[in-house]
Amino acid sequence: MKISAKECEETKYWLLICKHSKNYPSSEELLSKIESIQKILNKIIATDKQK
Repeated sequence: MKISAKECEETKYWLLICKHSKNYPSSEELLSKIESIQKILNKIIATDKQK
């Protein structure tokens, strides 16, 4: 799960770069989805640490 969280963070980084690019289509929807996925992964990791 930690690897997935890191990959999610990297994907978010690249989507933010694409957001500021003139030649790339809008990535707002993808950013919204990746943030949701990131919240889920962080919750899973936090719950696992409590056990």
